[in-house]
Amino acid sequence: MSSNNMGQDFYKDLIDNNRKWVEDKLAIDREYFAKLARGQQPPVLWIGCADSRVPANEIIGAQPGEVFVHRNIANMVIHTDMNMLSVLDYAVNVLKVSHVIVCGHYGCGGVQAAMSNRSIGLIDNWIRHLKDVYRFHQKELDSITDEEERFDKFVELNVKEQVLDLAKTSIVQAAWNRGQELNLHGWVYGVGTGLIKDLGVNVHSDDDLAKVYQLNFG
Repeated sequence: MSSNNMGQDFYKDLIDNNRKWVEDKLAIDREYFAKLARGQQPPVLWIGCADSRVPANEIIGAQPGEVFVHRNIANMVIHTDMNMLSVLDYAVNVLKVSHVIVCGHYGCGGVQAAMSNRSIGLIDNWIRHLKDVYRFHQKELDSITDEEERFDKFVELNVKEQVLDLAKTSIVQAAWNRGQELNLHGWVYGVGTGLIKDLGVNVHSDDDLAKVYQLNFG
């Protein structure tokens, strides 16, 4: 069978799988989709990597409607990224989520690319932000002689930096200023184990930020 035919078969399987999924859900609850159509009120915003092996809902056993999801390469929080900021603003100010989770994963290709000097193309401009994270922690990372261990540590440090970058946004700080409950967390997912590691970086107010980042809302 040609690769083109194989691709067409896979594409057809996607549609068939969707119909089977609908049937399975309706067999359990005839009102399942009617309930979802009435709106969403998820308590969690998930900022994760675009890697196809890290499906947000599935790895935490969440149902549709329970997690608002944003994904990009290497789970980055970049202050000029209007896509990420728009998702964050909607999640915090409209959906009123109480938790934002930044979830990285071991074996992340974006993080690995930032450890090398090889040019990939347009993505080099995105990866540069990851290189900044490496520079912030260069002494610690360069002291790790085992390459795989250094890679894992870089993944973890990147997640921690992205959580702090979330806390630095005016969106998050404005929510805290008006007394809204908003908790920021950093996790790493093990693709080879299926397990999540809580990195223990849990930010609940701007007290965890350096003074220069703390915004005064008057």
